[in-house]
Amino acid sequence: MDSKIVNSLLIVDDDQFNLTLLSDILKPDYAVRAVTSAAAGVKAAEKFLPDLILLDILMPDIDGYQFFEALKKSEKTAHIPIIFITGLDNRSDEKKGLQMGAVDYISKPFDDVIVKLRVSQQIQNINQIRMIERLSMIDQLTGIPNRRNFDNRLKIEWSRLIREKSSICLLLMDIDHFKQYNDTYGHQQGDRALIAVAHGIEHAIRRSSDLSARWGGEEFTVLLPNTDAEGGLTIAEQIREDIAAIKIPLANGDITQVTISIGVNAMVPTKDDSVDDFISKTDDALYNSKKTGRNRASLFGR
Repeated sequence: MDSKIVNSLLIVDDDQFNLTLLSDILKPDYAVRAVTSAAAGVKAAEKFLPDLILLDILMPDIDGYQFFEALKKSEKTAHIPIIFITGLDNRSDEKKGLQMGAVDYISKPFDDVIVKLRVSQQIQNINQIRMIERLSMIDQLTGIPNRRNFDNRLKIEWSRLIREKSSICLLLMDIDHFKQYNDTYGHQQGDRALIAVAHGIEHAIRRSSDLSARWGGEEFTVLLPNTDAEGGLTIAEQIREDIAAIKIPLANGDITQVTISIGVNAMVPTKDDSVDDFISKTDDALYNSKKTGRNRASLFGR
């Protein structure tokens, strides 16, 4: 089975001949949607969020410039790059389009090779940027989401759950006596322990909506949307037990194990509540777990 990711294009042109011609040129390499008006194009862009839009400048209902401005005003579509379709004899339109922020232009009449090359170049740029963005959101050692990824996701879920008046739960966890582990076995072995714990935490959470991330150093976090305190405490206990059972091999074949302490906090957020306060209280619960013996999960307020 071919696992290649197919990029998507939206073509907006009121000339059906041009629309068909461009579609035939590009369909072998991309998932192509085509519409014959700017109004339909705006709706299609918002619904399907294509990777790239090919936009005719001159259309009867809304011209390409107005279409461009409409997309840039919407948070959903502002990031979508646009290639303007222009006439060979209309350099002023071409210049205006590029000044507005179009990434390129394609001239009529169409040359198959030029069309493919210009589109291919933009798609390569898009994919490279996305790869860099993905890498910047992943912890390079453990391969799980990093703190930046977590912060972005928490912001999104916090706003959503305020609207839905539903509970959000956060777990903060720390590997017990990790400095001693590093001092005893060395930093390379410490890295192996971090990787094992990260994978153990990821394995313990079941829902696609849940997020585990490396908080920093030997600390990890789990975000549980639509989860109350009891549900969060149950998941925390499962994670704690799973981590304690992991056998981490040493270079000489011996086995090591680690434990974690966990702080749990849950609430139904409102617009008057603070994300920073929510995190701080979760950290207080983590501190309580450490203070009362480690290798345990503590719920804030108990």
